[in-house]
Amino acid sequence: MFRYIIQRIIYSIPIALGVTVIVFSLVYLGPGDPLDAVLPDDATAADVQEIKELYGFDKPLPVQYAIWLGRAVTGDLGTSIGTGQPVTEGLKRAVVNTLILAFFASVFGFSIASVLGILAGYHHGRWADKVVSALAITGVSVPNYWLAIVLIIIFSVELNWLPSLGMGPGESAAWTLDWAHMRHMILPMIAVSIISMGIIARSMRAAVAEILNQEFVQTLRSKGLMERQVLRHVVKNAAPTVMAVTGLQIGNLMGGSILIETIFAWPGTGFLLNEAIFRRDLPVLQGTILVLAMFFVTVNLIVDVMQTSVDPRIRRD
Repeated sequence: MFRYIIQRIIYSIPIALGVTVIVFSLVYLGPGDPLDAVLPDDATAADVQEIKELYGFDKPLPVQYAIWLGRAVTGDLGTSIGTGQPVTEGLKRAVVNTLILAFFASVFGFSIASVLGILAGYHHGRWADKVVSALAITGVSVPNYWLAIVLIIIFSVELNWLPSLGMGPGESAAWTLDWAHMRHMILPMIAVSIISMGIIARSMRAAVAEILNQEFVQTLRSKGLMERQVLRHVVKNAAPTVMAVTGLQIGNLMGGSILIETIFAWPGTGFLLNEAIFRRDLPVLQGTILVLAMFFVTVNLIVDVMQTSVDPRIRRD
């Protein structure tokens, strides 16, 4: 097993390098000049050249990439053009805040989706299956930003039950596990997890329904095992498929919540990316996208190893 883990890590290295090339290149394809954010309207050619040399924009792109990658490996993601502060300072806080939201959204979404998926798969073709399938399709189809606005209108504006902005009371940056902070978590957690819930529920339903039709299930029942014991074996065999889907969805929760964090003013990576896009702050864009991409690669590596530990038959050598 240890050898397999090392092998998967080695295979992930070229993927990570490819991600760095894409991240570095994509931000230069957008319109406009990133230096416009720091240069005054009356800037002279000498001022422009000085700023380019300061941020390294005067060098060829391959040289810029090599310098940027070398610094990124050591944890130096450059200096923000908009604020003049190191990118890592603001990024650390944003990543922690997004991880908090993604963790609770993952637990909430996976728990509910798994229960609904098992229920639908076990009662395949019955009314429970039809209800869960309809809910899953609705969850996948509803835009999460639209749902976020609806949740704010209902629970914040009309009923005044839950807050709609920020991640806690006051201006405190520290998040703690208490009701005052959890109240701010509920609405963005639901909005950001709704699509993942639909996808995971449908995957679990399909996996459970397929496994129930296999011969070993009939063998277990013929041996006199109770249904809950049979269901335990079915869920265990369905776990690798669902874990793969869940890993992708966790990565999406980290990188796909830009609109949700912006709507709820949740100070995470999505909120930071939104600000950086409007400011054309290339170092912040590159650093944030790189961290999110590396997180996605890491999560899929962990899920790959977990799949193999649950079912060694799927090991990919």
